[in-house]
Amino acid sequence: MRQEFQFETAIGAGRCVGNQLSLRAITALLLLSASSQIVLAQSATPGASITLDSIVVEHVRQPARPTTTRPRSTTAQASTPEPAPVTPAQPADIVRQRFNVLPGGVALVPQQDFANAGNPTLSNALSGVPGVIVQNFLGGNDQPRIQMRGSAQQNPAERGVLILQNGMPINRADGSYIVGFANPQQAEAIEVYRGYMANRLGASVLSGAINFVSPTGSSQPGTQLSVSGGSFGQINTSGQVGGRKDNVDAFFRFDTNRRDGYRDYNSSDRVSVNGNIGVALSENVKTRFFMGYTDLGFEVPGPLSKQALESNPRQVSAGPVMVGGVMTRPGPNAVRDKPRRDASQFMVGNRTTAVVDAHLFDVAMGYTYTDDTFRFPVSAGVRSTAGGDFTSLFRYAYNPADALLPLFETTAQYTVGSANRDYHINQSGQTGAPFGANKLNAQTLSLYAGANVPVWQKFVVSPGISYAYATRDNDDLYTASRRPTIAYSPANPTMLLPNGSVPTQNNSYSRSYSGWNPSLALSYRPDALQTFFIAGSHSFEPPTHDDLISTINGTPNSSPGRPTPTNPARVAAAFVTPNLKEQTAVTVEGGWRGRADRLSWDVVSYYSWLDNELLDLRDATGVSIGGANADRTTHFGVELGGGVKITDRLSGRLAYTYQDFRFVDDPVRGNNRLGGVVPHLVYAQLQLQATDSWMVQSAVRWSVTKVPVDNMNTLYADPYAVVDLRSEYKIDKTFRVFGQITNLFNTNYAATTLVVDLARPDHAAFLPGDGRGFYAGVKAAF
Repeated sequence: MRQEFQFETAIGAGRCVGNQLSLRAITALLLLSASSQIVLAQSATPGASITLDSIVVEHVRQPARPTTTRPRSTTAQASTPEPAPVTPAQPADIVRQRFNVLPGGVALVPQQDFANAGNPTLSNALSGVPGVIVQNFLGGNDQPRIQMRGSAQQNPAERGVLILQNGMPINRADGSYIVGFANPQQAEAIEVYRGYMANRLGASVLSGAINFVSPTGSSQPGTQLSVSGGSFGQINTSGQVGGRKDNVDAFFRFDTNRRDGYRDYNSSDRVSVNGNIGVALSENVKTRFFMGYTDLGFEVPGPLSKQALESNPRQVSAGPVMVGGVMTRPGPNAVRDKPRRDASQFMVGNRTTAVVDAHLFDVAMGYTYTDDTFRFPVSAGVRSTAGGDFTSLFRYAYNPADALLPLFETTAQYTVGSANRDYHINQSGQTGAPFGANKLNAQTLSLYAGANVPVWQKFVVSPGISYAYATRDNDDLYTASRRPTIAYSPANPTMLLPNGSVPTQNNSYSRSYSGWNPSLALSYRPDALQTFFIAGSHSFEPPTHDDLISTINGTPNSSPGRPTPTNPARVAAAFVTPNLKEQTAVTVEGGWRGRADRLSWDVVSYYSWLDNELLDLRDATGVSIGGANADRTTHFGVELGGGVKITDRLSGRLAYTYQDFRFVDDPVRGNNRLGGVVPHLVYAQLQLQATDSWMVQSAVRWSVTKVPVDNMNTLYADPYAVVDLRSEYKIDKTFRVFGQITNLFNTNYAATTLVVDLARPDHAAFLPGDGRGFYAGVKAAF
């Protein structure tokens, strides 16, 4: 018995075809496709489009022979994409094939790599991705710091990475973002594009982009419910429902996470809902509507000195202590000021794709409204920001059926937004008198054109060029003639001193930035299992509003504009608006990814020469002194991922990141390392599938060497290693249970640090990681 058929993936404009295969071969190929579990209706890979089904059986055009592939462990998937077959006629995972042939640093993290965790955080989800370091700031879903080829030094980090959901940015129009809105629980997969690989997505940053791909009713039909919890008051609930009827599918999910936290003032909670509806308007035109809402709140216990970290990591800093008239342990007073952040974001959008032969047309629109109140310590005050951002995107790709990547692709993306920002004094954890008000406007236009041209045998040349234009406008709306100040006695930090005020200085500005970013890559595929590439690129990154306007001249015991707490009459500015330049870089990189027998690997090395790197500078007490441009810096890195299938049931995985970021002949900092940059980080995982139903997994995160806290390299965080254990048992087709022990040996360590320009030995700059934790949960699928 023979049958003609054609495969159409949910991702591609190109089609995988086969001809005149036996029914047995067809069935086997269908099962192979179904087992990939990657049906990404909102993927951001080149050539991606929208459809509702993963596979459609139709008439065939060309013959193809099935390729036998060795079963592979899912534990190696995040860091080592599976190579593409020789011909696009194979019904393998098209997204993973495309990732494999991209000439740059990329990673695809499937849901099974981060599902069913007792403390589901972004750092856990991305722990196995080389080149991406996510440091927990407070232990929950709060504001972890992302390091990826040179992300921002800010505290908190709110710049330097493009964060996407279904290909649409959750960043605001000025490039800033609240990382706590990025929810891996609501992703079917996470796509990581490092460096210039993100240019085609509208990125104007050195680091790259991270795209969270939502499930759909076609990819995850049915109902799922999950409950988990454990140490530190952690409790998580989630539920989802999806389905399809005729030419329409729909999906809805909710998540709640709450924890009291490891430290004394450390609670956090997040509630998020997410849904999408897809409609096949015709065979060639598909559209998908999506929406989401996230409400996030968390307490900020603040940093500790190294001595306090070692003696009691659960404590909360009470600020500097005066000893003999001399200040010791500089840092914020979190006990008195009660720092906290409460933020919410609403997102709605649509993406429509039309495929006409080899031509793909993609149009998307999205709107986000963000409401953010951050109660900083008294030195900065209470900052409230609320506003909306609109993004429109048009993309065209020419993607013949025999090409995984488009032969040509062009993208235009425009984001515009406006927000009102108010500043109030933080008076003992309460919102005090207003001292500032601004209207912040921003727009960013990104244009891109690129190609993937076969030139000789197995070589492909990939030229590209992007252009970015950005404006940042700020209108000072504060009308009072003076800005109020408050202060507490340094000797008795709960006792208020007489109030003061300083003359109002207008802090309006209007800035514009533009730049061209060419790139050129050459890739070589000696066979279907390996890809070599080299690439050169230019990057351009404009500052955000948070770079361009900062509160200054506060102290751990006084509000902005009052550098001497005991002198309310001293005149000082409360804000600074530095005239920053855009950050630019030239980067060269090369890599090799492939697979041989039971081994898989993905290694990339890069070197960047930066001009005007954007820095967030802080004084010896941790108080902001504003943004600045470094003169020249260099970033060198190695990103290594590997997987091994030791036996049919035992597999291992490794992700290693090396970062050497330095100043170049700086008149003050010499050739020092940049503060806060982790030089070496190793993540190693071993997984045993003990039975068909029972899985056991162990993992270690190892920061190999000390990490500089400050740009002057005078204070360091110590090396550490943290071991986690996890197990999962599938009871039947409906229920599975899981358990987890984190930080098995109860290691006392700093998960991250503040970043300052010059630190002191007793500086309160260390953020403790969680101690030993126990978690368990149950998941049901119907």
